[in-house]
Order: sequence, then C-alpha cells, then structure tokens
Amino acid sequence: MTKFKSDVEAIDALAQSYKDLKSEISKVIIGQEETVQSVIISLFANGHSLLVGVPGLAKTLLVSTIAEVLDLDFKRIQFTPDLMPSDITGSEILDEERHFQFNKGPLFSNIVLADEINRTPPKTQAALLEAMQERSVTVSGTRHLLPKPFFVLATQNPIEQEGTYPLPEAQLDRFMFNIKLDYPTYEEELQVVKNTTTENNVELNHQLTGEEILFFQQLIRKIPIADNVLEYAVGLTAKTRPGYERAAAKVNDYISWGAGPRASQYLVLGAKVHAAIRGKYSPDIEDVQAIANYVLRHRIVRNYKAEAEGVTEEQIISSLF
Repeated sequence: MTKFKSDVEAIDALAQSYKDLKSEISKVIIGQEETVQSVIISLFANGHSLLVGVPGLAKTLLVSTIAEVLDLDFKRIQFTPDLMPSDITGSEILDEERHFQFNKGPLFSNIVLADEINRTPPKTQAALLEAMQERSVTVSGTRHLLPKPFFVLATQNPIEQEGTYPLPEAQLDRFMFNIKLDYPTYEEELQVVKNTTTENNVELNHQLTGEEILFFQQLIRKIPIADNVLEYAVGLTAKTRPGYERAAAKVNDYISWGAGPRASQYLVLGAKVHAAIRGKYSPDIEDVQAIANYVLRHRIVRNYKAEAEGVTEEQIISSLF
C-alpha cells in the first residue's frame, strides 16, 4: 500500500478505519466497547488475545463479527479433551498415487477462535501456542507457513474448572492481551434481548482487507516513542518483579513472580496502537496505563497472602501507576 503520502496521513487513516470498524461491529455487538477496542488494538499490534468470561457473553459472536467485518478467513476450533494436535495443524495423507499430501488443518486461517482452550490436553495446547509464536506449523519434519495476517483469539471460562488443563504461565505469556468480559448493563441486556428475539437481519460491510491490516501493523512499528514513555513502560514491568530493586512494596507483599521482557514489548506496541486509533502521532504515559491491565494481569502470579486477603491483579497493577 503506497496510497499515503506520509506516515501522518496513514495514522489518520488508521484512526478513521478504527471508527468505521467499531461502528460496523456495534450493529451486532451491543456494549462491550472496551473488549472490542482491546481486540482491535491487539490485531493492529500483531498480537493474540485471551478472552476470559462466563458463558453467554457473546465471545464467539464477537470474534466471528470482527472476522466478517475485516473480510478475513475465520475458523472456530472447539477444544475438547480428545482433540489431537493433528486435528488443528493438519496431517499428511496418502493420495491415490501413493504420494503423501499435506491436508491443512483449521489453523490455516487468518483469524482462529480457540474456544475453551483450557479444556484440551497440554500437547494440543502446545501445538496451538507453537503456531502462535512461530507463525508456522511443522508436520512430519516439514515446516508450513501460516497465512498473514494470523491472529488467535482464545476463550476461557473462569468457572467450572473441574477436568480442565489450565495454561501454564509460560504459555499465557504468548498472549499479548488478557481481556476479561463482564456482564452487560441492564440497558445493554435489554437491547441484546430485543435484537435477538425478533427477526433482525443485519448486513455487515467489509472495512479492511488483509493487505491493509498488514500495512497498518508495519506502520505501528514505525511510530516514534519518546524516551520517557519507553522508560515508563519498561519500568512498569520491572516494578512487578518481587525482590528487584525497582519492585513496588505491594509487589513484594503479594506477588510470587513478575512479568518478563515480553510484557515491556507489548506495553510499547499496545500504547502505540492506543495512541494511533485516537489520531495521536506518538504515545504518551496515559496510553501505556490504558492497556497495562490487559498486558500485565496474566503475567503476574499472586502469592497465598494476596489470595487470602482478596487482593486482585488489577489492584496491584493500579498501585504501580
């Protein structure tokens, strides 16, 4: 894409595209504005997101709506205890001429919804998370590149944890954002019920192509960031590490393990997108703070004292500002 004369003009176009995306998505998704914003931010930052919420909060509908509005290939994988790695990556089959041919799995899509990722064994989780990190899968010693853009949205149910396989911290770290969905307000739920219990056919218009998304992902990395904002983002991550000289007092009291360097990278990328979708040409400290919860909450591990006293990850992160 070379239709923009400057990066400033391209950022203005990104901000307008974001408004158009939100407007189109709101035809189907009532409320959940912060969730929609966070998913779009992680998309433009070329990161993956983990959606955590009780059943019935339209997680699947949100992802399929975003895929439709973006005119991207979309696949939904229902994670179950009997799901094998080859079920998602694909496998080699013997054709009629007795040659092995690779049969692509559902991972070969632009947007992949990994529904209830914690209900499948670690071996299958690892296959997905390898694809998220490497943007490729290896089958029978052959590496197969995944399409671009490639974006994984995984969902998790915070209740009914019996018989599940919780993601280890190292695997959670692969997700840029941890997005918690809450119940809708009374007015929003009223509108949801009204829309879904009547004959209400909504036509969605495509807003962005895959090529445009890739262009905007590269644009985000070119956005300049002031040294003081960069230092603030890295310092915020350092404050989450108990025993370190920069650690906050509350962290030493309530945290067992803090966030790693990947958190600093995502804080900077997320802040750049947060600024750009608002028409700003460089992020400031407020942009870092705006996305800090989504980046840090799944990268810090509370200790027994925090759990006993009911201190949440969000309370600890807020104290770091």
